[in-house]
Amino acid sequence: MRKSSYKFIWEDTLLEMLPSRALFLPETKELLICDIHLGKAEYFQQNGIPLTNNSDKNNFARIKKIVKKYIPEKLIILGDLFHSKYSIDKTLQKKVEGLPELLKTNVELVLGNHDAGCDIKNIKIFDIKKTKHITYSHEPLVSADKKTLNICGHYHPKINLKNNGDKLSFRCFAMDTNKNTLYLPAFGDLTGGYPCQKSFKKWAIISEKEILEI
Repeated sequence: MRKSSYKFIWEDTLLEMLPSRALFLPETKELLICDIHLGKAEYFQQNGIPLTNNSDKNNFARIKKIVKKYIPEKLIILGDLFHSKYSIDKTLQKKVEGLPELLKTNVELVLGNHDAGCDIKNIKIFDIKKTKHITYSHEPLVSADKKTLNICGHYHPKINLKNNGDKLSFRCFAMDTNKNTLYLPAFGDLTGGYPCQKSFKKWAIISEKEILEI
C-alpha cells in the first residue's frame, strides 16, 4: 500500500520514514539524512568525466524544503556529507558552513568515510552518536544489545521491482531485523545504489510523495 510516510515505534520512540529520503523523530525533533556527497560532480570533472553541477544546488534546495516542512531542532547527517576533501571549493564550504543560519536549526554530522580530511565550521561533528535506545552511525555497527536500533547510511539501499517485463530501480529504506539495523536511502541526487539483501524489510521510495512497503 502506498503512503505519504511510514511510521513505526522502536522501544518508546516513534520514527517516520519519508519519501523525501529522510527519517524524522517527532519526539526529539531530529531529522536524519545521509550520503549527500556534495562536490561529487566537481570531483568527477577533475578526473576528466563531464558532469553538470546542478546536483548540489538541488540537494541544498531539497534540504531546505524538508527542514521548512518539519521544523526540526536538529538536522543530523549520517555521514558522507561530502564526496571528497579535494572537491570542496570556497563556495561549497561557505554554503555548508552557512546551513545552520539558513535553516534556523542545529546541524550535526556523524562522520562518514568520504568526509575524511574535511574541515567545516558551525557544524557539530561526531564519530558515533547515541540517544536513548538508538545509535547513529555512518557504517553499520555490531551490537549484541537487542534493544538498541542502529540507524546508519553508507549502504545506499535500492530495490528492483518488476512489472510486465519491465524492471525499475528505487531507492529505499532497508531494515536488517536480525541485526537491528535501519539503513537510510542516499539523499544525494548524484548517488548510486546497491541492491538490498532479500532478508531485509524494505520500503521503496516510488516518488517524491509516495513510499511503498515491500
